[in-house]
Amino acid sequence: MKKLLMLSAALSSLIFAKSVNFDFALKEALNNNLELKAKKLNIDKAKSDLAKAKSYDWGKLLFSTEWSRTNDALYVFGMKLESREATFRDFGFKDFLGPLGGALMKANSNSLSQEDAQGMNSVLNVQPDDLNNPAPRTNIKTKFVYEVPIFTGFKLKYAKEMAKLQILANEFKYKADREKLAVEVLKAYNGAVAAKEFIYALKMAKRTTKNFVKTVKEFYNQGMATQTDLLNVKKRDNEVDAMLVEAENKYQLALSYLRFLTDDSDITDVEDFKLIISPSKSLKALTKEALANRNDLKWMQKNRETMQKRVKFTESVKYPTVGAHLEYGWNDNDFTLSSKKDYWLVAAGLNYKIYDGSANAEIEKSKIDSMQTGLYYAYMKKGIKLQVEQKYLNLKAKAAVIKDKIVNKDLAEEILRKYTYMYKQGMTNSTTLLLKEAEKRKADAELIKAKYDEALAAAELKQAIGNLVKESK
Repeated sequence: MKKLLMLSAALSSLIFAKSVNFDFALKEALNNNLELKAKKLNIDKAKSDLAKAKSYDWGKLLFSTEWSRTNDALYVFGMKLESREATFRDFGFKDFLGPLGGALMKANSNSLSQEDAQGMNSVLNVQPDDLNNPAPRTNIKTKFVYEVPIFTGFKLKYAKEMAKLQILANEFKYKADREKLAVEVLKAYNGAVAAKEFIYALKMAKRTTKNFVKTVKEFYNQGMATQTDLLNVKKRDNEVDAMLVEAENKYQLALSYLRFLTDDSDITDVEDFKLIISPSKSLKALTKEALANRNDLKWMQKNRETMQKRVKFTESVKYPTVGAHLEYGWNDNDFTLSSKKDYWLVAAGLNYKIYDGSANAEIEKSKIDSMQTGLYYAYMKKGIKLQVEQKYLNLKAKAAVIKDKIVNKDLAEEILRKYTYMYKQGMTNSTTLLLKEAEKRKADAELIKAKYDEALAAAELKQAIGNLVKESK
């Protein structure tokens, strides 16, 4: 039963194991990485800004309905006028016509006395009750309003141009972020490969130290080795065990980081080192290529152009603005769409600032911002040139080192083989043998590290040139 369970566990691990190469891991990272997806949304935000700027060309259409009730004399009278229900009674003619009518009749009969004439004059001082103390009234005002800018001093024009530039800027920024993620994936992937090769090298070292223990133990039993010799080789064998556990832990950590970057929790193994083919061009040609390809430089260029447009945007305050206002609605003490209760309004307005000190200050600030962005752009170009040179020289150095490490590994392996033979022949002691084994293990580790460094240096040079991640067709 125990054997069946072990066999079942082994088969299960094989079925669900997922070994990937760098190209597959990179593809998954570019498609699945949540941080990269979040950064890509900046492009959509920039597109929204452009859509917003374009929408101002069409103005805005509003619908509103308002309910109100009041006994305020001014509002009540206005409500009645708006709903076209005002009568002479609402003007207070009830309190006006009574005294005025009698006076007029007497005036027509030529019997108007001095007292009646004074009474007619006093009518003008009457405070009409219907006008000053109206009954409470409800008013429902429903309207459609359309407002549209006719001329904005070129402000909308430059707002749209800035939005378009920012779309391009964010697209270049996203591509630059893809390049950064690619380098991070390569570090994680090759780090896992390096840890895996360390494990393999330590397993070979374990086989060697295990054979040492077996050989020295036989010599000890024959009286040809001391107990100290036996203890030393057993100690070395245990040290290799500890290093093997540590290497396996590092391998799992590297895989965990790779799974995080790719958002693929099924990755359980990696294949061989990914070595980006180093370019054969000269440093001058690579620098020229970098200045033409680098997406972060293109991003900065679009930001620079945006700031130049912003100067013109802020200068638009020097021009007048013209707008139109169209309104159509209804007023009544109840909701209605009757043509007897409707009204319309057409208005146009011009606004021109003769002097605005704050606007002038804003224009100057935008000019300074534009100059500052231009300096950053020039600084970035110089930085890219330096970066390409550094990465180019670094790769050349790593490529040269790896050749020496391969030779050192082969020599250390041959030396250990000879000293193992010499020990068995009694021509050297166990201490020297263990020293040569340590040198062999160190040479293996240095070669693995050199392979990792060369692969990373090649990728960083590609990133510096700006073509690490090829655009998918």
